[in-house]
Amino acid sequence: MSKNHEQGELLRAKINGETSRMKWSELQRFFASGAVIAVSPELDLVEVGFRVASDDKQAVAEWMADNRVAKVSDAQAETWLQTDATLWAVVIKPWILVQHEKMH
Repeated sequence: MSKNHEQGELLRAKINGETSRMKWSELQRFFASGAVIAVSPELDLVEVGFRVASDDKQAVAEWMADNRVAKVSDAQAETWLQTDATLWAVVIKPWILVQHEKMH
């Protein structure tokens, strides 16, 4: 296994371990400062976090162009507040990536 691959796996494991469920109400102050990024449910939150942390500009740009990674909109924030939504969240400084729980 190459050193880069090993470092990548360690970073993925670290991000996975730091991912947790949070109420939107706990994240609102970060939303107010523009630091909360929504990740579409069809994407893997840990993989997106890894790509952001690894500065993979191409992958992030493609997701943004497809509107699958974007700053949380005011409308989305309002909906999550009204529904007391629980989201998956992970901090990838300076951002907090959030993903609405997938419906089963």
